[in-house]
Amino acid sequence: MRIAFFSTQLYDRQFFNRFNDLHEIVYLDAPLNAQTAALAAGTDAVCVFVNDKLQADTLEILNLHGIRLIALRCAGYNNIDLEAAQRLGITIVRVPAYSPHAVAEHAVALIMTLNRKTHKAYNRIREGNFSLEKLDGFDLYGKTVGVIGTGRIGEAFANIMIGFGCRVLAFDIMPNKDLQARGVEYLPLIDLLSQSRIISLHCPLNNQTHHLINAETLSVMQRGSMLINTSRGGLINTADVIEALKKGHLGYLGIDVYEQEEKLFFYDRSGELIDDDDILRLISFPNVLITSHQGFFTEEALTQIAITTLGNITDFEAGKPLENVVR
Repeated sequence: MRIAFFSTQLYDRQFFNRFNDLHEIVYLDAPLNAQTAALAAGTDAVCVFVNDKLQADTLEILNLHGIRLIALRCAGYNNIDLEAAQRLGITIVRVPAYSPHAVAEHAVALIMTLNRKTHKAYNRIREGNFSLEKLDGFDLYGKTVGVIGTGRIGEAFANIMIGFGCRVLAFDIMPNKDLQARGVEYLPLIDLLSQSRIISLHCPLNNQTHHLINAETLSVMQRGSMLINTSRGGLINTADVIEALKKGHLGYLGIDVYEQEEKLFFYDRSGELIDDDDILRLISFPNVLITSHQGFFTEEALTQIAITTLGNITDFEAGKPLENVVR
């Protein structure tokens, strides 16, 4: 098949070229949206990433160009109008799991960095400042950690926290029996928020979870608690989180995702003026750590993404049952 890859970076080319021996790939830097969809003309399928916008108008244009397959090189699909895709007869496949450990370990990295302030210590030492002032943290051992969403990533994260000697609480509509066997307690959301010193988000973004963290839920959290989000930016109401940080109620924030990230993340904006007051305000807090959606960015994860995505495309072309179809 001839496939238009949107929102591609150098690493996409490296990993897909390494594992592709059947298909013709057209790499495009542009994100996919209604303004760029016509770039798919002359191809049989499109391959997209987390910040591509596949609303009804975009899908209509793809349909006009004969696109029958959308291959997501990620797990989430909240950026696609599924009803419109079904109506147009466009099949959607995804990578349901690439390396849950990659994202879970990045969440832990955010926790450890915020807590022990290793990023600040690194910069101090480079400037010849060996002072320990304001670099104090706390022991993770014995602390209560709340995990919201215990799918594969949430499970991996919970297991790491168990290894640290933490008391782990969880919230999910489907309790994980393996985690329960390891001592994880499932509680209602409000109880988890009120009891946890650290809260990590690992749930999908949908109508029920959009702005799950807002003024109301933040008010239930312990003063000085830590919030980590490596899942989807829309889980957090950014304005409400900024207010909680300004008041000192939220003690730490670590995010690898951001609700308006499609205009910023994955690009070098160092020579530009950033027209986003919320991200600039977040950057200004000394107790906030932001990374640009790099939780998935490991050798193992990128390998699995390429292999699974190409396998999905090959199976579609061969008319085989699709293991990773989005229904």
